Amino acid sequence: MKSSIEYLTNENFSDHLENSTLPVLVDFWAEWCGPCKMIAPILEQLSEDYVDRVSIAKVDVDAEKEIAENFNIRGIPTLILFKNGEPEATKVG
Repeated sequence: MKSSIEYLTNENFSDHLENSTLPVLVDFWAEWCGPCKMIAPILEQLSEDYVDRVSIAKVDVDAEKEIAENFNIRGIPTLILFKNGEPEATKVG
């Protein structure tokens, strides 16, 4: 099964969260981040296993600094679960 992870940018971030009928788990990550690379396969698997229950997305904090600043991302990986476009839970590290 193909991964359904979406890569979000400043242009599509708000629309994705507002238009999703599912909760959205957003992974704030960077290419140089070792722990981010370690959790990537887990997120890939979750995106396949829970395709009808949760949407998984990624935000590259280096490329999308404005989004990271808006959510006060200070350490990565940071995972934020959004429901109805609002943050519900956060896990850092």
